[in-house]
Amino acid sequence: MPDYPGRLSHSIPAWVKDGAIYHIRIGTNSRSPLPLTDPVLGPLLLESARIYHEQERWNCSLFLLMPDHLHALIQFPLKQKMSNVVSAWKRYQTRQHGICWQTNFFDHRVRSGSELNEKAAYILRNPIVGKLCGANEAWPFVFYGNP
Repeated sequence: MPDYPGRLSHSIPAWVKDGAIYHIRIGTNSRSPLPLTDPVLGPLLLESARIYHEQERWNCSLFLLMPDHLHALIQFPLKQKMSNVVSAWKRYQTRQHGICWQTNFFDHRVRSGSELNEKAAYILRNPIVGKLCGANEAWPFVFYGNP
């Protein structure tokens, strides 16, 4: 059986063109004191995502909170490592709000416009599938950046 690394590097390969979009999933661990969708915490996290977007730390088209994880569609500047940007954001949230995150995060490079539409639909269906809201209800814990 092959050995697998304990941690993923989250390195963006040199051949990936600038502007690649990634589906990011970041989870909390069981020690996190509040759900990410807490009425006070949720808006603060969304505001922080918006600030990172405005400061061009990332270009976020969609950022959605669930109680124990979040999904995002994000572009990262080539000059910055994806893992450094995400780690800095997580570290700030831990210091400010006491969130206990899982050690790593999931990333998947979106390869086409149709896949981007599929990922966005999947992310937006999460609260409905999780029975947190109905199909016709607006989920309050979402940030839309650039399309």
